[in-house]
Amino acid sequence: MRELMRTTDPTVIAFASALLAGEGIVTFAMDVHMSVLEGSLGILPRRLMVADAELGRARAVLADNGLGDELAGRP
Repeated sequence: MRELMRTTDPTVIAFASALLAGEGIVTFAMDVHMSVLEGSLGILPRRLMVADAELGRARAVLADNGLGDELAGRP
């Protein structure tokens, strides 16, 4: 698994997950329950992970849909 994106906005994670699911790319959201530790302030980012083999295609899908700025490790 590789980190595709990192954000503190849960709506971006949901949107990206839906876009990728529509393309048949399986995602896994990490750090979703960290808000319990931070007191629901939204300061700890959530990460969206994809399989290593799907990373390039997933980046392209998100970039094509206006989420290019959210991508982790952008070239």
